[in-house]
Amino acid sequence: MTARNFPEDFVWGSATAAYQIEGAATEDGRGPSIWDTYSHTPGRTRNGDTGDVAADHYHRWSQDLDHIAELGLGAYRFSISWPRVQPGGSGRFHQAGLDFYARLVDGLLERGVRPVATMYHWDLPQELEDAGGWPARETALRFEEYASGIVAALGDRVHTWTTLNEPWCSAYLGYGSGVHAPGRTEPAAALAAVHHLNLAHGLAGRVVRELAPDAELSVTLNLHVVRGASDSTADSDAVRRIDALANRAFLGPMLDGAYPADLLADTAAVTDWSFVRQGDEKLIAVPLDVLGVNYYSSTLVRTWDGHSARSDADGHGASAHSPWVGADDVDFLPQPGPYTAMGWNIDPPALTELLLRLHREYPGQPLMITENGAAFDDVVSADGRVHDDRRIDYLRRHIGAMADARAQGADVRGYFVWSLLDNFEWGYGYDRRFGIIRVDYDTQERTWKDSAHWYRHLATNGQLSVPDSSSVGVGVSS
Repeated sequence: MTARNFPEDFVWGSATAAYQIEGAATEDGRGPSIWDTYSHTPGRTRNGDTGDVAADHYHRWSQDLDHIAELGLGAYRFSISWPRVQPGGSGRFHQAGLDFYARLVDGLLERGVRPVATMYHWDLPQELEDAGGWPARETALRFEEYASGIVAALGDRVHTWTTLNEPWCSAYLGYGSGVHAPGRTEPAAALAAVHHLNLAHGLAGRVVRELAPDAELSVTLNLHVVRGASDSTADSDAVRRIDALANRAFLGPMLDGAYPADLLADTAAVTDWSFVRQGDEKLIAVPLDVLGVNYYSSTLVRTWDGHSARSDADGHGASAHSPWVGADDVDFLPQPGPYTAMGWNIDPPALTELLLRLHREYPGQPLMITENGAAFDDVVSADGRVHDDRRIDYLRRHIGAMADARAQGADVRGYFVWSLLDNFEWGYGYDRRFGIIRVDYDTQERTWKDSAHWYRHLATNGQLSVPDSSSVGVGVSS
């Protein structure tokens, strides 16, 4: 075993999302979101599961914060439910919703934990979707108004404001493949959503700069590590095209102040990008204190040869419609195991690769791992515990991969495990468990899995022991 030591100021945290854990879907004036509508639509989620109750965090938040403190974590990343604080997505703010998050933030500070607040983790108010959703520019303007309200209410106490979580999913899965809310399958709308999410980020980021100048500003992107099936020119071009859609569609405007020219050319048959107005890209490129990186698995692609059987093993859910707008001739290939219960390959070296790429291309940009974790088929043993050795192995090796990137110069300042609690896993309902704390959905009892005890030890002493040999962990074979 090799020991990796992290500095005292390295941030260890955990992450959740409002719709996945809060429940209380209709309490205290909360309005409906696109995920309420989507999950209540027959056939959209496994077993018809919804987030109506979820992990009941809305009523058990104090207990959950006690768990965070007992874990020895320095930060907690949560999201604010837009329809809980502004039910219709515009107009008046609802005081009961603001009060809930004020109690949450104050409770974290009382326990010595930094609040990291995500403004948007996919729960768009349904009224805004009815008016056009993210493909409509007006939604970005409403997001600016929403940001102004919550930052004015909480900004003096929130350590870090994160504008968006994984806008790739919101745009491409929500409006391209339809496997996420609102379930639309409109390629041009998906690209318009990309831009208006980017614009919303820039507008909200400037609100933070104005109203909470002492707070840190971030955004969280699920950046893809895309590799080619071969070194051929065709497969290299497939990598370039998917990288443009997956990564540079967001990194470009946010960090470089412009959309990449090849992205616009690749998708010209889908849209002319006329929704990008003069000055938009400048607005989007608000300087970031930290770039949040979510990572779970890697991607393997090739250019379709025109006659072989097609492969769509991109890990993003089954649909007759592709989220990869304008890349219909790109195949996504299955990769060797081991796998998590999500069917995702386990590839820690890809995390090192991703972080070093960001360090190389944006050398002055601090980074944070804002989500990393794994779903496995957890079993409660006769002793009442969950011995989730595979999750511990996954976390150990990925944190080791992050340490490798730090050793090579990447400015990675923290790590947030996904997730604090078992929760509503979107289209998979309650069938997938990512938490380091188990939730019994019948009783809402919380039980620390072995991974929680392991993570507490790491968070409190800052020392990681990793194997000297294999760079991939044991997982679930498919």
